[in-house]
Amino acid sequence: MTEEENGSPNEAAKPQPPSSSDMQYYYQFIYPFKQIFNWLNHSPKPGKDMINRELAMAFRSGAYKRYNSYRSVQEFKSQVVKANPDRFEIGAIYNKPPQERDSLLKSEMIPLEKELVFDIDMDDYDTFRTCCSGAQVCGKCWKFISLAMTIMNTALIEDFGFENFLWVFSGRRGAHCWVSDKRARALNNLQRSNIIDYMNVVKDRTANKRLALLRPYHPHIARSLEQLKPHFTAIILEEQDPWRDDAHAMQTLLPGLHDRNLIEALSRYWKAHPGRSSKEKWSDIDAIAAKELKISRKQEFINRLRECKEDLVISTLYPKLDVEVTKQTHHLLKAPFCIHPGTGNVCVPIDENFVPSKAPRLIDLQSEMELRNHDISKTSLQPFLDAFQRQINKLVKEELSNVKRDREEDDGQIVDF
Repeated sequence: MTEEENGSPNEAAKPQPPSSSDMQYYYQFIYPFKQIFNWLNHSPKPGKDMINRELAMAFRSGAYKRYNSYRSVQEFKSQVVKANPDRFEIGAIYNKPPQERDSLLKSEMIPLEKELVFDIDMDDYDTFRTCCSGAQVCGKCWKFISLAMTIMNTALIEDFGFENFLWVFSGRRGAHCWVSDKRARALNNLQRSNIIDYMNVVKDRTANKRLALLRPYHPHIARSLEQLKPHFTAIILEEQDPWRDDAHAMQTLLPGLHDRNLIEALSRYWKAHPGRSSKEKWSDIDAIAAKELKISRKQEFINRLRECKEDLVISTLYPKLDVEVTKQTHHLLKAPFCIHPGTGNVCVPIDENFVPSKAPRLIDLQSEMELRNHDISKTSLQPFLDAFQRQINKLVKEELSNVKRDREEDDGQIVDF
């Protein structure tokens, strides 16, 4: 088990940002242009889903070039290799090819479709993350992201009926989800906003006030709680232990409780017994409530206290989403298999069992290519390419079925006179 999987960020090997020549090599010999093209086009045969698709390029100089579009895999690769960007980002499918934008009125360019996307970043868990800080990430804190993926997957499948979605490592400390179902791509901005409102249960990231979710819970929240509860003790109370810091417990644990007398009693107790662990403080809540408080309506108090604790489980572990990424059809998001400019990690497709230490790094891929006669199938990237291809195959098959079904429905509506 690596240090990162075991919970300690690897300080020994500081990531070296890839050079311009490193990126040139990657685009020329490794980047899966054909697979990305087919994934975005939903077919191996070039069509409007790629021809009218915006791709933007970001450069190490700080320059940013939008409204690129490509008619073929060959053009896609040659233009990216020539430009050699730090990364490129994927945008909407427009009514016209974005490369023609300069010859059109601004009002003539209309975004029609794009994958429904979600963005989860480790920064939003910093209130409860103690194993790492800033840009660091390890196997312990990555559990926040893995658990968020599990919750999101369940909601996407059971609540919205989506089937074709892909999770991609952001390259450092987050994950992006791309939902490619035809229904998802056709959502307008209002519908996208409604979906993110549905998903974005924990809006406040500071945890300095009670979540106070309405009861009974919405079925999505109730189901999410049941998925999260088995992990709360291990991740929050034991591994992260954020409330061992007494001041932090006063600021982020006590505000989650409903009764002022209980809050004051716990505050006095923790000041008299400093440095108690998060697990001990969590138990103290029930112990102090039972022993020291004179409660008139005991059952009601117990119910309210249980609800507060349930809300605290939700506030610590429920997915924390960047809402702006999801809301707009024209919003751009980094393409899969880009190289993170700070870490050199490849932004590979992932599942809930992934940890950042498993991500291939460009510097390692270059060495592997040299050792294995430039055969990419023998590098550490190949398993991720295989997983991506399986996703593409599933998506293209579904797309062809939709086209066939639409054609049959159209034929059935023809009336002979």
